Amino acid sequence: MNENAATSISVADSEILAGRIIHGIKAMRKHLGCSLQDAFLAFHARYEVLRLEKPDAFTVAPGEYWTGFYS
Repeated sequence: MNENAATSISVADSEILAGRIIHGIKAMRKHLGCSLQDAFLAFHARYEVLRLEKPDAFTVAPGEYWTGFYS
């Protein structure tokens, strides 16, 4: 998957900002029609972009975002 394509996808932004990781990955997978692993990579890439572009939109600190999520 093209990394530039992953960063331009905004389909899961609301899920990412709300901390709904599983729902966001599902949205990415459905939108891209890709594997679960590729959807997770796209989700994570978009998460990183949003952290830089909209840091105040997140409700938890970066160290807390992934707490409880094991891939």
